[in-house]
Amino acid sequence: MEKLTPAPEILSDFELAALGNGEVAYIREMSSEEARSMFPQVKIPEGIEIFAVHGADGTPIALTDTRFAAIASAKEQNLELVSVH
Repeated sequence: MEKLTPAPEILSDFELAALGNGEVAYIREMSSEEARSMFPQVKIPEGIEIFAVHGADGTPIALTDTRFAAIASAKEQNLELVSVH
């Protein structure tokens, strides 16, 4: 009979987010209304799409008006972009 390998330990959400902290980022597209609710201190015109760069733990790093600028911001900070679904 084959010996079973123990299942790996399950990471908490906090531990999982911390794995790529400072190294991994993702870009999230949002409406200007969503962006204003998340960042009330920032003046954002109505009716435009915003691209937010977030760290692995969800912390917002940058807000831009184009995906290209968001990618450039992540690269400038030496962050590896990942796809989040």
